[in-house]
Amino acid sequence: MEISFGNKRALVTGAGKGIGRDLAKRLVECGAETYALSRTKSDLESLKKECPAIHTIQCDLANWDETDRAVKSCGDIDLLVNNAAVAELESFLDITKDCIDKHFDINVKAMIHVSQIVAKGMVARGTGGSIVNVSSQASKAALWNHTVYSVSKAAVDQLTAMMGVELGPYKIRVNAVLPTVTNTAMALVGWSDPAKADPMKARIPLRKFAEVEDVTNVILYLLSDKAAMINATCIPVDGGYLAT
Repeated sequence: MEISFGNKRALVTGAGKGIGRDLAKRLVECGAETYALSRTKSDLESLKKECPAIHTIQCDLANWDETDRAVKSCGDIDLLVNNAAVAELESFLDITKDCIDKHFDINVKAMIHVSQIVAKGMVARGTGGSIVNVSSQASKAALWNHTVYSVSKAAVDQLTAMMGVELGPYKIRVNAVLPTVTNTAMALVGWSDPAKADPMKARIPLRKFAEVEDVTNVILYLLSDKAAMINATCIPVDGGYLAT
C-alpha cells in the first residue's frame, strides 16, 4: 500500500527520539514537507543530519507562549501528529504535584494547544486535514506505578473523541493510536528489567513488544486518505494485550 503526501505539510511533536523521529523521516519519504518539533537541540541536530529535508523546531511545549510562536511559524499544517509525552513512574501513594503537573502540561495541555492552532488554520482554509494523537495501552489498562501517566493518556483518548466529533464537520479527522510497550529509549525507563518485561510480554498474545515501525505504519495510514472514514477512534497497536 503506497501512501503519498505530496503537497502536504506535516508537523510532528516529540520528533527528537523514538516514534516521533522515525515518523518524521517517513513523512519526508512519503513526500510531505515535514516539521519536526522537539525540546532537545542535540536530537534535532542529529535528525537534520540524517534527513536534511526536515525542518527542525526547538520548543518546550510546557511553555504556552513559546509553543504558540513555534507552531505558528510552521505555516499551514495539513497533517499533525501529537507525539510528545513524558512518562515518570511513581506509586499512587508517592505521587507528587510536580509529577501531575509535568504529565498534564505535556501529555494533555500541550496537545490541546498545538491542536487548536493547527485546527484553526485547517478550518480557515476549508481544506480539512488529519490529526493523530499518540496515546497508550496504559489509557485502558491499570499498570503498576503508572497512575498519573495512565490518567493523562485516558484524557488523550477522550480528547481524541471530542476533537473528532467537533472537527469532523470541517473535514478534519482525529484519531489516536494506543501502542503497547514499544522498543524506544522512553520504554527503557519502565521496562528494561527482564523481571518486569517478561511477564508483560507473556500477557501480550503475540509475545513481544512493538517495534517503532509497527506504530508509525498505523499513524501513516490514519493520516492518509486511505483512512477517509476513520474518525474519533482509538486504535490499539498492542499485539492483542487489551483483548486479554
